[in-house]
Amino acid sequence: MAIRTVLLAMLLGCAPWVGAAESVPKQVHLVSEEWLDYTNANGTGVAWDVLRKVFEPAGVKVVTQSAPYSRAVGLVKRGEADAWVGSYKGESKDNLYPRWHFDMDHIYALGLASKPAPTPSTVGQYRLAWVRGYDYASYLPNAHDYREIQRREGILPMLEHDRVDFYIDALTEVDYVLGQASEPARFRKSHVAELPLYLAFANNGEAKALRELFDKRMAELVRSGELKPIFEHWKQPYPFTADSKPL
Repeated sequence: MAIRTVLLAMLLGCAPWVGAAESVPKQVHLVSEEWLDYTNANGTGVAWDVLRKVFEPAGVKVVTQSAPYSRAVGLVKRGEADAWVGSYKGESKDNLYPRWHFDMDHIYALGLASKPAPTPSTVGQYRLAWVRGYDYASYLPNAHDYREIQRREGILPMLEHDRVDFYIDALTEVDYVLGQASEPARFRKSHVAELPLYLAFANNGEAKALRELFDKRMAELVRSGELKPIFEHWKQPYPFTADSKPL
């Protein structure tokens, strides 16, 4: 009887650990808007490379999908994907966020060079525009007068015809829009924020296990510096130091 009791206690003690290990799926389905050289539709780009480095050495295959940002969010909320890429912390109250970010978003305001240059503290005083689904109003101080647009192609005419003062987006996307201008010198871009980027996981048990694995792996990779060559390869600023902590 005593031997059976000891064996049962040992099995019960091991069970939570075994269950946790088995609960991590063999693949993670990540969905993102297509951002040039960041989350390309063919699975290349700095973010995809970083996320493969996080998951695949731990035995979890990364499956990538491209979709407009608002649709990517919807796929995760419906449980059709495990996480969307590039969320800001607390952007969704219904989803699970890791402690660690995987990159920083460099946020700029694009406007006519003839207008005063905005600063992080004054940008909210102007008429702003950004792509639908990017909730910059929650991250820019006093941003109340803004328009959400469906696509970036109409931004330059909006600025030229004084319908808005500034277009807000990440630096890569601002540069893309500016690249469409016939007279780029008419415009100026101004840095207004640095926002950590996260995976926003679905609210279920499998995604919770993936989130825990993500945090464990990010802590290891930041300490070791193994992510730095990925950012260097794509000519992107490296957002960590060896003693970086979750934000």
